Amino acid sequence: MQKTNAAITAVGGYVPEYRLTNAELETMVDTNDEWIRTRTGISERRILKEEGKGSSDMAVPAVLELCRKRGISPEEIDCLICATVTPDMVFPATANIICNKIGATNSFSFDIMAACSGFLYALTTATAFIESGRYKKVVVVGVDKMSSIIDYSDRTTCIIFGDGAGAVLLEPVEENIGILDSLLKSDGSGSQFLHMKAGGSVKPSTVETVLAKEHYVYQEGQAVFKFAVKGMADVSYELMERNNLTADDIAWLVPHQANLRIIDATANRMGLPREKIMINIQKYGNTTAGTLPLCLWEWEKKLKKGDNLILSAFGGGFTWGATWVKWAYNS
Repeated sequence: MQKTNAAITAVGGYVPEYRLTNAELETMVDTNDEWIRTRTGISERRILKEEGKGSSDMAVPAVLELCRKRGISPEEIDCLICATVTPDMVFPATANIICNKIGATNSFSFDIMAACSGFLYALTTATAFIESGRYKKVVVVGVDKMSSIIDYSDRTTCIIFGDGAGAVLLEPVEENIGILDSLLKSDGSGSQFLHMKAGGSVKPSTVETVLAKEHYVYQEGQAVFKFAVKGMADVSYELMERNNLTADDIAWLVPHQANLRIIDATANRMGLPREKIMINIQKYGNTTAGTLPLCLWEWEKKLKKGDNLILSAFGGGFTWGATWVKWAYNS
């Protein structure tokens, strides 16, 4: 009996119109374009400027786009999983809000919080739902409005992050395509290097925590960089090794867009040339859970059925992982 696999059958994406360029950041903090590009590879990032708009407002057009591409209505979605660290509010889940806004009245939904690895965690969870036969159409959203938790007077973090959303539709297939393997890892001891100090149950929000700017991303850049280089590179190589894949077998590396040097280190460990790497960090920055689906969205027309993709990410927590996808369709 042929095993049921979960295949990506449609992709959608959305980025806000406003471009925050390096030149504009030069007027806000002590930095410059050359310094930013040399160390991160970023030239600009998109920012959701409209008052009263949150992560769900970027996710909605991404999900509606994949529905249009696939020729389905939102009512046909069985389950929607949203990976985000910038939910519209603490509760209800942003996934619930997305479903309400698009009219996905037959879908149950929930959020996954695993920082920059959130999309991979959600994709693996959705895959299990499909493989079990329980659901036929599962949408995975990766979205973050990072501008809502960034201190734009902190030059170590404000140069890195942007806003954006991507989404994929998973459906069952009987062929040997789709999500074929995943390696997911975590290490809570890394939380000290990348976190938000206040706003949780340990340190609830107060006037004092707000004035102390404790509701913004706190990052010790050097420590995170060191862990990320090793984590992303090692897990991607390990995934290839256990599936007997060589660099020649891989059509594309889809890396989390955190830092160009981390991306290059991962590709080098896998033996992949630059032309096999999806890179859009220069125009979007780090959109956290949004980076991987946004890459798939941008490169969709270049992907061919049967292409082997390795998706790789590293995020706060620490969380990291890699997923092997055999692409399921020609655009």
